Amino acid sequence: MANYKELEGFGVQTLATDPDSPGWAGSIFYNSTSGTFKTVKPGGAPAGTWASSGAVNTARGWMASAGTQTAGMIMGGDPGVRTAVTELYDGSTWTEVNDLNLIRGQNLGAGSQTASITFGGISPPQSPSVITNTESWDGTNWTEVNDLNQGRYGMSGFGTATAAVSGGGFTTIAVTSTETWNGTSWTEVNEMNTARWYLTGAGTQTSGIAAVGATPSQVSNVETWNGTSWTETTNANTARDQMCDGAGSSSTNALIYGGQESTPANSAKTESWDGTSWTEVNDLATARRGIGAFGASNQSAVAASGATPTRITNTEEWLAPDLVINTLTTS
Repeated sequence: MANYKELEGFGVQTLATDPDSPGWAGSIFYNSTSGTFKTVKPGGAPAGTWASSGAVNTARGWMASAGTQTAGMIMGGDPGVRTAVTELYDGSTWTEVNDLNLIRGQNLGAGSQTASITFGGISPPQSPSVITNTESWDGTNWTEVNDLNQGRYGMSGFGTATAAVSGGGFTTIAVTSTETWNGTSWTEVNEMNTARWYLTGAGTQTSGIAAVGATPSQVSNVETWNGTSWTETTNANTARDQMCDGAGSSSTNALIYGGQESTPANSAKTESWDGTSWTEVNDLATARRGIGAFGASNQSAVAASGATPTRITNTEEWLAPDLVINTLTTS
C-alpha cells in the first residue's frame, strides 16, 4: 500500500500552528503543539455560519445600510412609524449617532461607515409619499445633497459615497430605472431588464449585481451590472422579495439572505454567488424580512434588525473561513 509520501511526493510536514494559507488546502500536517494530525479543506462561503451579535438600539425593518462586518451602519427604516435614527456597528455593538435630516423608510444606502449616502424611500411618517431626497454622511453628520431624478423606494443600491448605483424600485408601479451617482449628482443610465422592487444589490459602480425582488410576485431573477448595462444571469435558487441592500464586493461575489418567499413566509435562506452559480449555504438563525444587510464579501456579512413580522433588534454575523481544519482521529 502506498504511503502519503509516495502519493503526494513529500512527507507529512510538522507545524507549530495551524496554517492560514489557501495553498494548504487538501494537505495533511502534524501540529506539534497539540500533538495531533490534521487535515486542511477549502473553506469559503459554503463553510460559513451565522452567529448572534449585539442588538440594535431601535428595532426596525426596511432600512438603508452600508459598510463592512466590523464597521457598518443602518439609517432610517420603519419601526412602526418611520424613523431618522442612524446607528453604527463596530463588529459587536451598536451606537446611536446623529439622525438623518429627513425621516424615511424603504430607503437604500451605499458606502462605508465614514462616508456613505442614503437615497429615496418613503416619507414622512404620516400620509407617506415616495421621495427623491439624497443625504451624504461624513462620519459625523448628514447633509442634504442632490436628489434622484426619479423618486422611488425598495430599489437596489450599491457602491460608494462618490460612485453609487440605484436600480429598479417602485413609484406607483415596479420600474427598471437605473441611476448612477458621482458624488455630486445622479444620472439616468441604461435600465434593468426586469422591472421589480424589494430586490437586493451589492458591488461597485463598475461591477455590481441585483438579485430577486417583486414584479409584484416574488422572482428569482438576477442581473449583473458592468458600469454601463445590465445582463441577465443565473437565477437564485429561491424566489423572494422584501429585501434591503446586500453584501458583496462585485458582480462575482455576493451573499443574499432573508426576505419573504413566495409562500408567503419569512425566509432564513442564505445563498452565495461566485459569478457563475448560486449555492445554498447555512440559514439565518431567525427568519425575517426587511433586513439591514451589509458586508464586504460572501465570506463576511451582517444581518441587522428586520421584521418577523414584529420588528426585532437581533443582529447576526456571517463568517466563512478560508480553510477548514479538522483533527484526524483513528479507531
